[in-house]
Amino acid sequence: MRVIPLASESLGVRSLATFVEAGGLRILIDPGVALGPKRYGLPPAEVELKTLQQMRKKLQGYARKADIVTISHYHYDHHTPFFEGLYESSSEDYAREIYAGKILFIKHPTENINFSQRKRAWAFLKNAEAIAKKIEYADGRSFDLGGVTIEFSPAVPHGSEGSKLGFVVMVLIDDGSKRVIHASDIQLLNRRSVKWIIEKNPDLLITGGPPTYLGPRATGSWETGVKNLNEIILETNAEVILDHHIVRDKRYPEFFDELEKRPKTFAGYLKVEDRPLEAYRRELHKIEKGEGAEVPFRL
Repeated sequence: MRVIPLASESLGVRSLATFVEAGGLRILIDPGVALGPKRYGLPPAEVELKTLQQMRKKLQGYARKADIVTISHYHYDHHTPFFEGLYESSSEDYAREIYAGKILFIKHPTENINFSQRKRAWAFLKNAEAIAKKIEYADGRSFDLGGVTIEFSPAVPHGSEGSKLGFVVMVLIDDGSKRVIHASDIQLLNRRSVKWIIEKNPDLLITGGPPTYLGPRATGSWETGVKNLNEIILETNAEVILDHHIVRDKRYPEFFDELEKRPKTFAGYLKVEDRPLEAYRRELHKIEKGEGAEVPFRL
Protein backbone atom coordinates (compact mmCIF):
# COMPACT_ATOMS: atom_id res chain seq x y z
CA MET A 1 0.00 0.00 0.00
CA ARG A 2 1.17 3.50 -0.81
CA VAL A 3 -0.20 6.53 1.05
CA ILE A 4 0.34 10.01 -0.40
CA PRO A 5 -0.83 13.04 1.60
CA LEU A 6 -1.84 15.70 -0.90
CA ALA A 7 -2.96 18.90 0.80
CA SER A 8 -3.42 20.18 4.34
CA GLU A 9 -2.73 23.09 6.66
CA SER A 10 0.93 22.12 7.04
CA LEU A 11 1.12 22.43 3.25
CA GLY A 12 -0.56 25.84 3.28
CA VAL A 13 -4.30 25.22 2.71
CA ARG A 14 -7.35 23.84 4.47
CA SER A 15 -7.66 20.19 3.46
CA LEU A 16 -6.98 16.61 4.44
CA ALA A 17 -6.92 15.24 0.88
CA THR A 18 -5.09 11.93 0.57
CA PHE A 19 -4.33 9.46 -2.23
CA VAL A 20 -3.98 5.74 -1.53
CA GLU A 21 -2.81 2.99 -3.86
CA ALA A 22 -3.86 -0.45 -2.62
CA GLY A 23 -4.14 -3.75 -4.46
CA GLY A 24 -4.28 -2.07 -7.84
CA LEU A 25 -6.93 0.42 -6.72
CA ARG A 26 -6.30 4.16 -6.69
CA ILE A 27 -8.37 5.91 -4.06
CA LEU A 28 -8.74 9.67 -3.61
CA ILE A 29 -10.01 10.65 -0.16
CA ASP A 30 -11.73 13.98 0.55
CA PRO A 31 -10.86 15.82 -2.68
CA GLY A 32 -11.16 19.43 -1.61
CA VAL A 33 -8.87 22.39 -0.93
CA ALA A 34 -9.85 25.76 0.49
CA LEU A 35 -8.74 28.85 2.38
CA GLY A 36 -10.36 30.40 5.41
CA PRO A 37 -12.02 33.57 4.07
CA LYS A 38 -11.24 35.44 7.29
CA ARG A 39 -8.58 34.85 9.93
CA TYR A 40 -7.56 37.51 12.44
CA GLY A 41 -10.10 39.62 10.53
CA LEU A 42 -7.94 39.36 7.41
CA PRO A 43 -8.54 37.76 4.00
CA PRO A 44 -5.99 35.28 2.64
CA ALA A 45 -2.54 36.67 1.87
CA GLU A 46 -1.19 36.49 -1.67
CA VAL A 47 1.08 33.56 -0.81
CA GLU A 48 -1.97 31.64 0.43
CA LEU A 49 -3.82 32.23 -2.83
CA LYS A 50 -0.78 31.12 -4.81
CA THR A 51 -0.41 28.01 -2.66
CA LEU A 52 -4.11 27.21 -3.09
CA GLN A 53 -3.63 27.15 -6.86
CA GLN A 54 -0.61 24.87 -6.49
CA MET A 55 -2.53 22.47 -4.27
CA ARG A 56 -5.48 22.51 -6.67
CA LYS A 57 -3.18 21.56 -9.53
CA LYS A 58 -1.74 18.71 -7.48
CA LEU A 59 -5.20 17.49 -6.46
CA GLN A 60 -6.44 17.47 -10.05
CA GLY A 61 -3.40 15.49 -11.15
CA TYR A 62 -4.13 12.75 -8.65
CA ALA A 63 -7.85 12.89 -9.42
CA ARG A 64 -7.08 11.94 -13.01
CA LYS A 65 -5.40 8.76 -11.72
CA ALA A 66 -8.15 7.75 -9.28
CA ASP A 67 -10.67 4.94 -9.71
CA ILE A 68 -12.49 5.63 -6.45
CA VAL A 69 -13.32 8.87 -4.63
CA THR A 70 -14.50 9.03 -1.02
CA ILE A 71 -16.17 12.00 0.67
CA SER A 72 -16.40 12.12 4.46
CA HIS A 73 -18.72 15.15 4.57
CA TYR A 74 -19.72 18.15 2.51
CA HIS A 75 -17.53 21.00 3.75
CA TYR A 76 -15.67 22.55 0.83
CA ASP A 77 -12.22 21.69 2.15
CA HIS A 78 -13.27 18.02 1.87
CA HIS A 79 -14.95 17.92 -1.52
CA THR A 80 -14.81 20.07 -4.63
CA PRO A 81 -18.16 21.67 -5.46
CA PHE A 82 -19.39 22.34 -8.99
CA PHE A 83 -19.43 26.14 -8.67
CA GLU A 84 -16.78 28.78 -9.32
CA GLY A 85 -15.21 29.52 -5.94
CA LEU A 86 -12.25 31.79 -5.25
CA TYR A 87 -11.33 30.45 -1.83
CA GLU A 88 -12.18 26.87 -2.86
CA SER A 89 -10.32 27.15 -6.18
CA SER A 90 -13.33 25.29 -7.55
CA SER A 91 -15.12 25.10 -10.88
CA GLU A 92 -17.46 22.80 -12.76
CA ASP A 93 -14.56 21.61 -14.91
CA TYR A 94 -12.45 20.71 -11.87
CA ALA A 95 -15.38 18.90 -10.27
CA ARG A 96 -16.19 16.95 -13.42
CA GLU A 97 -12.57 15.87 -13.73
CA ILE A 98 -12.62 14.55 -10.16
CA TYR A 99 -15.94 12.70 -10.23
CA ALA A 100 -16.71 11.71 -13.84
CA GLY A 101 -16.45 7.97 -14.43
CA LYS A 102 -15.44 7.28 -10.82
CA ILE A 103 -16.97 5.12 -8.11
CA LEU A 104 -18.01 7.52 -5.35
CA PHE A 105 -18.34 6.43 -1.73
CA ILE A 106 -19.97 9.36 0.02
CA LYS A 107 -21.47 10.45 3.32
CA HIS A 108 -25.24 9.85 3.28
CA PRO A 109 -26.83 13.05 1.94
CA THR A 110 -30.01 13.03 4.06
CA GLU A 111 -29.33 10.97 7.20
CA ASN A 112 -27.31 12.20 10.20
CA ILE A 113 -26.64 15.50 8.51
CA ASN A 114 -27.25 19.14 9.40
CA PHE A 115 -29.16 21.61 7.25
CA SER A 116 -26.11 23.28 5.69
CA GLN A 117 -24.46 20.03 4.64
CA ARG A 118 -27.80 18.62 3.43
CA LYS A 119 -28.06 21.56 1.00
CA ARG A 120 -24.49 21.07 -0.15
CA ALA A 121 -25.03 17.33 -0.59
CA TRP A 122 -28.12 18.00 -2.71
CA ALA A 123 -26.18 20.41 -4.93
CA PHE A 124 -23.34 17.93 -5.23
CA LEU A 125 -25.55 14.99 -6.18
CA LYS A 126 -27.58 17.05 -8.63
CA ASN A 127 -24.40 17.32 -10.69
CA ALA A 128 -22.50 14.15 -9.77
CA GLU A 129 -25.24 11.58 -10.36
CA ALA A 130 -25.15 12.12 -14.12
CA ILE A 131 -21.39 11.67 -14.48
CA ALA A 132 -20.21 9.22 -11.80
CA LYS A 133 -19.77 5.56 -12.66
CA LYS A 134 -21.51 4.59 -9.41
CA ILE A 135 -22.47 6.29 -6.16
CA GLU A 136 -22.71 4.47 -2.84
CA TYR A 137 -23.91 5.99 0.43
CA ALA A 138 -21.14 4.71 2.63
CA ASP A 139 -22.16 5.27 6.26
CA GLY A 140 -21.52 2.13 8.32
CA ARG A 141 -20.91 -0.05 5.26
CA SER A 142 -18.05 -2.24 4.07
CA PHE A 143 -17.06 -2.99 0.48
CA ASP A 144 -14.87 -5.89 -0.70
CA LEU A 145 -13.08 -4.78 -3.85
CA GLY A 146 -11.06 -7.77 -4.96
CA GLY A 147 -8.60 -8.14 -2.11
CA VAL A 148 -9.00 -4.63 -0.75
CA THR A 149 -11.63 -3.85 1.86
CA ILE A 150 -12.93 -0.32 2.20
CA GLU A 151 -14.95 0.08 5.38
CA PHE A 152 -16.73 3.20 6.59
CA SER A 153 -17.68 4.13 10.12
CA PRO A 154 -21.22 5.01 11.06
CA ALA A 155 -21.78 8.76 11.03
CA VAL A 156 -19.93 10.36 13.95
CA PRO A 157 -19.93 13.96 15.17
CA HIS A 158 -17.91 16.64 13.42
CA GLY A 159 -16.03 17.43 16.61
CA SER A 160 -17.68 17.13 19.99
CA GLU A 161 -20.87 15.20 20.67
CA GLY A 162 -23.81 17.42 19.74
CA SER A 163 -21.74 19.55 17.35
CA LYS A 164 -23.78 21.92 15.19
CA LEU A 165 -21.35 21.20 12.35
CA GLY A 166 -23.02 17.85 11.70
CA PHE A 167 -21.51 14.44 11.07
CA VAL A 168 -18.68 12.78 9.17
CA VAL A 169 -17.69 9.24 8.20
CA MET A 170 -14.24 7.76 8.67
CA VAL A 171 -12.77 5.29 6.19
CA LEU A 172 -10.60 2.21 6.72
CA ILE A 173 -8.60 0.78 3.81
CA ASP A 174 -7.22 -2.74 4.33
CA ASP A 175 -5.20 -4.52 1.65
CA GLY A 176 -4.40 -7.53 3.83
CA SER A 177 -0.98 -6.27 4.83
CA LYS A 178 -1.71 -2.75 6.09
CA ARG A 179 -4.70 -1.02 7.64
CA VAL A 180 -5.07 2.74 7.20
CA ILE A 181 -7.80 4.90 8.73
CA HIS A 182 -8.54 8.38 7.41
CA ALA A 183 -10.58 10.19 10.05
CA SER A 184 -11.57 13.62 8.77
CA ASP A 185 -12.83 16.27 11.17
CA ILE A 186 -13.52 14.06 14.17
CA GLN A 187 -11.18 16.56 15.84
CA LEU A 188 -10.38 13.82 18.41
CA LEU A 189 -13.25 15.16 20.49
CA ASN A 190 -15.92 12.44 20.58
CA ARG A 191 -15.84 8.98 22.10
CA ARG A 192 -17.64 7.27 19.23
CA SER A 193 -14.76 8.04 16.89
CA VAL A 194 -12.09 7.01 19.38
CA LYS A 195 -13.79 3.68 20.08
CA TRP A 196 -14.21 2.88 16.38
CA ILE A 197 -10.57 3.64 15.62
CA ILE A 198 -9.34 1.50 18.51
CA GLU A 199 -11.67 -1.34 17.51
CA LYS A 200 -10.36 -1.29 13.93
CA ASN A 201 -6.73 -1.19 15.13
CA PRO A 202 -5.05 0.65 12.24
CA ASP A 203 -1.36 0.59 11.39
CA LEU A 204 -1.62 4.21 10.24
CA LEU A 205 -4.11 6.85 11.38
CA ILE A 206 -4.57 10.05 9.38
CA THR A 207 -6.63 12.57 11.30
CA GLY A 208 -7.22 16.19 12.20
CA GLY A 209 -6.67 17.58 15.67
CA PRO A 210 -8.94 19.82 17.73
CA PRO A 211 -9.73 23.39 16.58
CA THR A 212 -7.77 25.05 19.37
CA TYR A 213 -7.25 28.14 17.19
CA LEU A 214 -10.87 29.10 17.96
CA GLY A 215 -9.87 30.16 21.47
CA PRO A 216 -12.75 30.35 23.98
CA ARG A 217 -15.08 28.59 21.54
CA ALA A 218 -12.85 25.52 21.83
CA THR A 219 -12.31 25.54 25.59
CA GLY A 220 -11.09 22.15 26.79
CA SER A 221 -10.47 20.80 23.29
CA TRP A 222 -6.69 20.75 23.73
CA GLU A 223 -6.87 18.53 26.81
CA THR A 224 -9.57 16.28 25.34
CA GLY A 225 -7.68 15.90 22.07
CA VAL A 226 -4.44 14.96 23.82
CA LYS A 227 -6.23 12.46 26.06
CA ASN A 228 -8.11 10.78 23.23
CA LEU A 229 -5.18 10.58 20.84
CA ASN A 230 -2.91 9.21 23.56
CA GLU A 231 -5.50 6.52 24.23
CA ILE A 232 -5.53 5.60 20.54
CA ILE A 233 -1.73 5.50 20.41
CA LEU A 234 -1.44 3.34 23.53
CA GLU A 235 -4.18 0.93 22.44
CA THR A 236 -3.15 0.54 18.78
CA ASN A 237 0.50 1.66 18.54
CA ALA A 238 -0.52 3.20 15.21
CA GLU A 239 1.67 5.59 13.31
CA VAL A 240 -0.15 8.93 13.32
CA ILE A 241 -0.35 11.67 10.73
CA LEU A 242 -1.94 14.65 12.48
CA ASP A 243 -2.86 17.86 10.69
CA HIS A 244 -5.82 20.04 9.70
CA HIS A 245 -7.53 22.14 12.43
CA ILE A 246 -4.75 21.83 15.02
CA VAL A 247 -2.19 23.25 12.56
CA ARG A 248 -4.22 26.47 12.30
CA ASP A 249 -2.88 27.11 15.82
CA LYS A 250 0.73 28.32 16.00
CA ARG A 251 1.14 26.22 19.14
CA TYR A 252 0.59 22.90 17.38
CA PRO A 253 4.17 21.67 18.00
CA GLU A 254 3.43 21.95 21.73
CA PHE A 255 0.33 19.78 21.25
CA PHE A 256 2.49 17.20 19.48
CA ASP A 257 4.94 17.30 22.42
CA GLU A 258 2.21 16.08 24.79
CA LEU A 259 1.55 12.88 22.85
CA GLU A 260 2.87 9.40 23.67
CA LYS A 261 4.25 9.06 20.14
CA ARG A 262 5.10 12.14 18.10
CA PRO A 263 2.96 12.32 14.96
CA LYS A 264 3.93 13.72 11.60
CA THR A 265 2.12 16.45 9.74
CA PHE A 266 1.39 15.94 6.04
CA ALA A 267 4.49 17.99 5.33
CA GLY A 268 6.56 15.97 7.78
CA TYR A 269 5.39 12.70 6.23
CA LEU A 270 6.43 14.03 2.83
CA LYS A 271 9.77 15.18 4.31
CA VAL A 272 9.21 18.82 3.44
CA GLU A 273 9.00 21.92 5.61
CA ASP A 274 5.78 22.72 7.46
CA ARG A 275 4.21 25.89 6.01
CA PRO A 276 1.18 26.66 8.21
CA LEU A 277 0.28 29.78 6.28
CA GLU A 278 -3.12 30.47 7.83
CA ALA A 279 -1.73 30.45 11.36
CA TYR A 280 0.70 33.20 10.31
CA ARG A 281 -1.68 35.25 8.17
CA ARG A 282 -1.08 38.45 10.15
CA GLU A 283 2.65 38.16 9.60
CA LEU A 284 2.20 37.29 5.93
CA HIS A 285 0.17 40.44 5.31
CA LYS A 286 2.84 42.54 7.03
CA ILE A 287 5.59 40.94 4.95
CA GLU A 288 3.63 41.59 1.75
CA LYS A 289 3.29 45.25 2.78
CA GLY A 290 7.03 45.48 3.38
CA GLU A 291 6.62 45.76 7.13
CA GLY A 292 8.81 43.95 9.62
CA ALA A 293 7.60 40.45 10.41
CA GLU A 294 9.03 36.95 10.48
CA VAL A 295 7.62 33.47 9.95
CA PRO A 296 9.28 30.15 10.87
CA PHE A 297 9.29 28.83 7.31
CA ARG A 298 10.49 29.84 3.87
CA LEU A 299 8.28 31.87 1.58
